[in-house]
Amino acid sequence: MVGNASDKGTTKTRSRSRKGPGATVVTPVATNAPRPAATVRTYRHGLGDCHLLTLTSATGRKFRMLIDCGVILGTTNAQAKMSAVMRDVIQESGGTVDVLVATHRHWDHVSGFVQAADDFARLKVGQVWLGWTENPRDPDAAPLRKQQADALAMLQPAAARMHLAASAEPTLLATVLEFFGAAGAATTDGAMDALRAKGGATLRYCDPKDEPFELSDFGARIYVLGPPRDEAFLKKMLPAKTDRDETYHLAAEAFAASVAAAAAALGGSDEDQPFGGPYRIPDVVARSMPFFQARYWVDEGAGEAWRSIDLAWMDSATQLALMLDNLVNNTSLVLAVDLGAAGVLLFAADAQVGNWESWRTHEWTVGGTRVVVDDLLKRTVLYKVGHHGSYNATLRKGGLESMSGLRVALIPVDHNMAVKKRWGDIPLNTLVAALEQTTGAAGYVLRSDALPSAQASARGARSTDLYFEVTVD
Repeated sequence: MVGNASDKGTTKTRSRSRKGPGATVVTPVATNAPRPAATVRTYRHGLGDCHLLTLTSATGRKFRMLIDCGVILGTTNAQAKMSAVMRDVIQESGGTVDVLVATHRHWDHVSGFVQAADDFARLKVGQVWLGWTENPRDPDAAPLRKQQADALAMLQPAAARMHLAASAEPTLLATVLEFFGAAGAATTDGAMDALRAKGGATLRYCDPKDEPFELSDFGARIYVLGPPRDEAFLKKMLPAKTDRDETYHLAAEAFAASVAAAAAALGGSDEDQPFGGPYRIPDVVARSMPFFQARYWVDEGAGEAWRSIDLAWMDSATQLALMLDNLVNNTSLVLAVDLGAAGVLLFAADAQVGNWESWRTHEWTVGGTRVVVDDLLKRTVLYKVGHHGSYNATLRKGGLESMSGLRVALIPVDHNMAVKKRWGDIPLNTLVAALEQTTGAAGYVLRSDALPSAQASARGARSTDLYFEVTVD
C-alpha cells in the first residue's frame, strides 16, 4: 500500500494549458469524486516494458490502461513470452483496456503487438495513444520521422558490412539497430502500423499542450509531459558538460565523446565535439603523416586489417546509431497520472535529459489553481524508472530529488541481457542506490530481474514469475 487513505474528492474543474488554443476539450471532473485505488502490474518478461494500470472507482468500475508491450530482440522464446503477457493482460482486464499507450517506436516497447498478434487481435481497445511525433499530419513530426528513416536506411547496410568484417561477437551497431527490429523479420514500423489499425478513429496523438485527460468517476486526471516540441530538447540526450551532476552517471564523459560526432551531424554545435577545432586532424592531413600511415593505412595481408580506415568509418556509423537511438528515446510519450490525494504515478518511458528538462516549460490551470510539473513530481508516489535504469534517463535536479513523496520505484530490466547486448551497467548502481534512499524505509525498489525484497513484500508488493504488482490507495 502506498500513501495515506483519504476520502477527499476532487473539485469540479476545467483545466487549460499555457500553450494556447488547440488543446483538447475534456470532461470536467465530477464534484466530490472519490479517490481511486490504483494497481500497477509490471511484467517480468525480460528487457522491455509492459505495464497494466487499473483504477477502481467507489462503485467498482474499472479503468484500464496498457502502457507498452515489448521485449528486446534476441530474447529467448520471445514470441511465447509476449503471448503469455498478452494473454494475462486479456485475462486481468476481461479482454478490454480503455487506453492503449505506445510510448515510442523501440522494439523493446512495441514488439508484443506483432509477436503476439493473434492474442493482440482478441484485445478490445477504447483508445490508442501515441506521441505527437508519430502523427503523419503534424508539420513538426514529418521532418523528424524522415530524418530517422534516412539514418536507419544508411545504418542497415553499414551493420551488414560490419558483421562480415567482424568476429562472431555482436557489434554495438547491430545491437543498437535491434531497437528498431532491424535484424528480424518484423520491425517497429510493423508494430506501429498494428497500433494505428487498432486505434482507428479513436487514435490520439498526445501533446504536452493538451488539457489533462479527466477521469470523472475516478477522481483522476492524466497529464502529458513529453515528448517536447522544441527540437533543442529532443536532441539533448546527455547532461551539460558544465553540470554532470544532472543525472546519476558513471564515466559519462566517455560515452559523451563517442556520440559527439553524430550529435554534430544531427544538428549539434561545435561545443558538443570532444576536441576543439584547432586539435582536430582532417583525414587528408592524417594521410600525409607517417604515424597514421604506419598504423591505419596498412595492407590487409599484414594481419592488421582491423586498423584499416576502410573499417574505421564504421565507428561513425555506430555513433550515428547511438544518436538515433537516443533521439527516439527522447520522443517518449511521458504520462503523469494524478490520483489527487493518493499522489501521482509517473511513467517516464525512455525519456532522456532533454525530455525531462522540457517539462519545466509546461503549465496548466485546474480549478483556478496553477499546476506545474514540480507540483506533480513532489506528489509522485510511484515512478516507472526511465530507460531500464540507465544513467541519462533519470534527471537528478528537477527530477528524482524533487520526488520527496516517492514510495515505489519500478525498474523493468534484465541486467544479464543488458551485458550481453553490450549496454554495460544497467541498471546503474548509483541510480538504484539513489532510488533506495529516496523511497526510504516506507517504500521500496522493484526490478523485474529480481524477486521483491522482504521490505517490498511486507509493504504489499506481489510477485509471480510473470509480473509484479503494487497497489496505491
